[in-house]
Amino acid sequence: MIGAAATSPAATIAITRYGFGAMGERQDIHNSDIPVLCRSCEARHRGLCGVLKPDELIKLAKQTHKARHKEGEELIGEQTEIRSYANVMRGVVKLSKVLEDGRQQVVGLQFAPDFLGRLFGQESQVTAEAASTVDLCVVPSKALERLMAETPALEHRLMQQTLRELDEAREWMVTLGRKTAQEKVASFLHLIATHADPTAGDDGPVQFELPLTRADIADFLGLTIETVSRQLTKLRQMGVIAISNNRHVEIGDLDALKALCG
Repeated sequence: MIGAAATSPAATIAITRYGFGAMGERQDIHNSDIPVLCRSCEARHRGLCGVLKPDELIKLAKQTHKARHKEGEELIGEQTEIRSYANVMRGVVKLSKVLEDGRQQVVGLQFAPDFLGRLFGQESQVTAEAASTVDLCVVPSKALERLMAETPALEHRLMQQTLRELDEAREWMVTLGRKTAQEKVASFLHLIATHADPTAGDDGPVQFELPLTRADIADFLGLTIETVSRQLTKLRQMGVIAISNNRHVEIGDLDALKALCG
């Protein structure tokens, strides 16, 4: 079950950041009716909770808890019964499937404020694992499904997120099926850069820690480990990226990287 080990930071539940009280007093994140659990959450404004009214937010907050998972921890296993859903608040979640002979295929990555879980499903179709330290806001599946039935805006938001993930999956099929090895590795780095850092594209370099090992990147891109390493070296030699401590990546010009994505 997602978030079985509850511990710390922020929760993903929300309304708009600013409003006004009955006397015209401005209500911001510190003096509004937003539940305490939600006030420090930076992902909530863009996540499923962004469409909830104060009373709906409070109702949902009573059902949620925060969970932190270390890199490598399993969040939910393939064919495991679904008892809860979660919003990713921080970090990267790796989704994978394993064949009967043990071979693994990384089928997706999730970032804040992505929704983790298969709505209305009985069991998970993938294994979800923390690719980095991950903070989740966890809610029992039945509680969220009840709120969806009562709140058309929430159902609409979740439908939008589901369709976005479908669009991204189709786009990634093009990457896997048609792009060269260099284009695949560049596309992967661009994906991480633009999702791990919401301000990517602004002036200044983009920096991040690779959330996957070379082996996982190879699985995700349908390449060998040697090919991934070779392409990373080429991008470094071209001056497009800089790599330190094996996993720390700095991109000085995001547009230059995007131009190599095909």
